[in-house]
Amino acid sequence: MLHSKSDIPLLFTTRIIRLFAYGFLSVALALYLAQVGLSEPEIGLLLTLTLVGDVPVTLWITTSADRIGRRRMLLLGAGLMVLAGLVFAFTHSFVLLVVTAIIGVISPSGNDIGPFLSIEQAGLTQIIPSRDRTKVFAWYNLVGSFATALGSLASGGLVQALQGSGMPVINSYQVVLVGYALFGIVLAALFAFLSPQVEVGVVSAATIRTRLGLHKSQKVVLRLSALFALDAFAGGFVVQSIMAFWFHEKFGVEPAVLGSIFFGANILAGISALLAARIAAKIGLINTMVFTHVPSNILLMLVPLMPTLPLAIIVLLLRFSISQMDVPTRQSYTMAVVEPDERSAASGVTAIARSVGAAISPSLTGVFLAVPGLLSLPFLLSGGLKLVYDFFMYRSFQSVKPPEEKP
Repeated sequence: MLHSKSDIPLLFTTRIIRLFAYGFLSVALALYLAQVGLSEPEIGLLLTLTLVGDVPVTLWITTSADRIGRRRMLLLGAGLMVLAGLVFAFTHSFVLLVVTAIIGVISPSGNDIGPFLSIEQAGLTQIIPSRDRTKVFAWYNLVGSFATALGSLASGGLVQALQGSGMPVINSYQVVLVGYALFGIVLAALFAFLSPQVEVGVVSAATIRTRLGLHKSQKVVLRLSALFALDAFAGGFVVQSIMAFWFHEKFGVEPAVLGSIFFGANILAGISALLAARIAAKIGLINTMVFTHVPSNILLMLVPLMPTLPLAIIVLLLRFSISQMDVPTRQSYTMAVVEPDERSAASGVTAIARSVGAAISPSLTGVFLAVPGLLSLPFLLSGGLKLVYDFFMYRSFQSVKPPEEKP
């Protein structure tokens, strides 16, 4: 396939910078909001609203990207990321924070949210052979996990150093938020250099007529979306900001140590994503998604049952060592079973389903965290619901093969 030699490294670079920024923010965000004066339920509500607001913004951007232009939509997303970082840094007004959480792009989890992932993967699929898709996505997720890990480590260390030098606690967290906005500016500059080869080219009349940019693949995308929403709802109980807060409350872990914990966790998650491509080549995408997800969820449920900090960290790291094998396989599978001019839309709709699913659970977690006796409940709910997702995912799609797995 013909493509600009710079497009693949550019898309990998934007992935690295964005995930570094998300990891950089996630360790400090909930702690910053507590310093601003928000209660645990208010923090949970605000984190929920960041995900709720992501729904209409990302849905419009991703379902329009194949028609209006993928590069243009990526630039818009970077601008919304800058907006969110600056407003969160310089206001303590709960109302203004809520408004910004709804319209801006901000990640409380360390995971990739907003329109970027869907459009970047559609662009990559456009310029790589089908046989290499899962492998490229695995590396794409690997560099993202490493970047999140480094961002978490850098954030925890920076906050600890600033506070140690005498800077007020709240100001040390504001530095992180301003840094997040600056990363958004860097992303915009890089997106501007993408070539026309990442665009879809000719868009079918059927795609233009549909509101969601879907035509032939609408049924399969909606089925996938429903299951992904369940998985994300479960995952929303234990987003990285919540995990950091839980370790701080349960064991009194300091920010620098939290950064180190999630640095290790995300490194292991990235390695697990890379191994997924090899496993999928042998047993298939759906089997890899489900058979690696089940033990990961069981380990998640064991984390709060550990009596000491070292044991809790060990179980958490074991969980992360297999937790991301379903991610590149899920993404590759979605791109494989839809038409080329539906890829941005399909990825966007399934991503939105995940955002909707994840939007409710953080507010429930905020309520649980306010009750000492329920502090560990989010982990148990998350793992249990994810096991339900695994069962229905296997049952519904085990017979639906991507092109490279068909005889």
